[in-house]
This record gives sequence, C-alpha cells and structure tokens, in this order.
Amino acid sequence: MALLLMGSMAFHSCIVGSYSLMNKYCDWQMNMTGNKFVNGIVGIILGSIAVPVTSFVDALVLNTIEFWTGDNPMASNAGKTQKVLGTDGRYYAVKMLKNGYELTAPTGEVSYFLHDASTDTWSLQQNGKTIELFRFNGDGTITTLALDGQNITVKPNEAGLYQVRMAATNGQYFAMR
Repeated sequence: MALLLMGSMAFHSCIVGSYSLMNKYCDWQMNMTGNKFVNGIVGIILGSIAVPVTSFVDALVLNTIEFWTGDNPMASNAGKTQKVLGTDGRYYAVKMLKNGYELTAPTGEVSYFLHDASTDTWSLQQNGKTIELFRFNGDGTITTLALDGQNITVKPNEAGLYQVRMAATNGQYFAMR
C-alpha cells in the first residue's frame, strides 16, 4: 500500500488535475515569512502532515470535481486583493475578479480592467467610461488602441511588438541607466 501511494505521488503528472490546494499550501509555506530559513524549518515540520493531507484532498476530491466540471474550487483567485507598488511610489489595491481586476488608487479612485470572453477583449472602465484596450482576433492578430486614438492590428510577433511600441511612444525611446 505504501509503495502504491508513493508511486502515485511520483507519477502525479499523469493524473488529470491542477493540485491547486497543494500548490496554495506550497506558496504559503515558501512565503510565510521574509526569512527563507524559517520558511524551510517550518516547512519540514508541517510538511510531513500538510503535504499528504493536501495531496490526498486534491487527488480524491478537488481534482475529481475539476475533471467532471472543468473548474477546481480552489483554483479561483477571485476576490483576492494585493497591494502593488506603483511606479509613482504609492501602493495600489488590486482585487482579482472572475473577469479581470479592480484597481483602487491611494486617492480612492476605482478603475476596472475587464475581460469580455464573448469578444475576447480587454477594456478599461473608469469614471463611467469604457475604453477597449485590445482585442484578440479570430485570425490570430491583435487589435489595440494607439495614442492617437486609432486602432492598429498587428501580428503577435517581434514586428507586431515593435509596431505597438512605436504607436505607444510616438516613435520616441529613452535610455535609462
């Protein structure tokens, strides 16, 4: 029985499922403190209990739900909020939604970056206005909004990236050291 259990753990990539509970435990364990040595010590202590339990629950319950429904209850990050340091040196609250992100500025202003699955577009919603930022087209191209307000359609390759970069910066580059 022990060999069978060890074998199933060694070959778990053959089993359908994301093992999201186990992954969440591992992420928590590695980042619970700012000291990697403390994290390692606590991981050794808790690992003998937490790893088998989370793996067992993932393998028998959560991955079974994921297999039959296509959605793992633990995989969703909707509702989770993180503080993100902006380039202006201030912290912004970013809340994950099922269809995008809610961004709250230090001033209290709320903006939304939303994905519309039916049209495969990402939009910015701010102050009651919605602006389509980019769209994934059926032919493999991407349509995006340039600074001048015009839409440009590019291929997802280096040339397309260059076109978008030129449209976003009006052809000006600045070097930083």
